[in-house]
Amino acid sequence: MTKQFHDHALDSQSLDQLFREARTYNGWLKKDVSDEQLHAIWDLMKMGPTSANQQPVRIVWVKSDEAKAKLAECVSEGNHDKVLNAPVTALIAYDVDFHEELPWLFPHTDAKSWFEGNEELRHEHGFRNSSLQGAYLILAARALGLDTGPMSGFDAGSVEKAFFADNPRHKVNFICSIGYGDPESIFDRSPRPDFDRFSRIA
Repeated sequence: MTKQFHDHALDSQSLDQLFREARTYNGWLKKDVSDEQLHAIWDLMKMGPTSANQQPVRIVWVKSDEAKAKLAECVSEGNHDKVLNAPVTALIAYDVDFHEELPWLFPHTDAKSWFEGNEELRHEHGFRNSSLQGAYLILAARALGLDTGPMSGFDAGSVEKAFFADNPRHKVNFICSIGYGDPESIFDRSPRPDFDRFSRIA
């Protein structure tokens, strides 16, 4: 039983669902994920913090058979069937020009001016904060009773050409399948380090 550090801490069952018992799935049960569920994921993940509320993530939810076939051509051989069989695969990208939205996303100050004329800085912030938002997506999906399968193993240029050609300033970060995981598709959990192995309190 997890020690409760705060009156509002989640119960142990919720922590199991989000972290301790949650797994990365390689195969999927034949159960659909609805558009309403995708909207629900978005409505949760958008609440997670990003620097100056940048919200740089841009997502394509690959759901149709045609789109899955197109994506399968862009991924490694090991990820091919994962993409074809998953109900949905989210392409998690970031907008290099996210700063154009800052006047309404972060109206407290002229945050747009921090990034104008500095594309390298925008790439740095876009990648960092879209990575955070991708992690929020995983937790949001788990919180809603879904499973996830985040992946590298794809050709970014091919994905961008196939799915972001109308938005060439959108750069893919990683991809993540979403659905109801097949327990037969996972193996024993890999080791997780104790606190002192990779962290310290200064």
